[in-house]
Amino acid sequence: MEYLIWAGAAVSVVGLVGILWCIISVAQAKRAGLEDAALRARLQRVVVINMAALFVSVIGLMMVVVGIFLG
Repeated sequence: MEYLIWAGAAVSVVGLVGILWCIISVAQAKRAGLEDAALRARLQRVVVINMAALFVSVIGLMMVVVGIFLG
């Protein structure tokens, strides 16, 4: 089950990269000095991507745990 552990770690890293992208995107949006409506629209899109990245990261961590239990 070693392959499941490594695959889960890779999936978790993909989720972590997505979360870091969300942090950078929000920081850039705040620095851009957008109007309230434009900032709100951009943040709504980032929230959806952030939730997806968190989901991917959790799935990866679950794969690691299952790989450890089965290994």
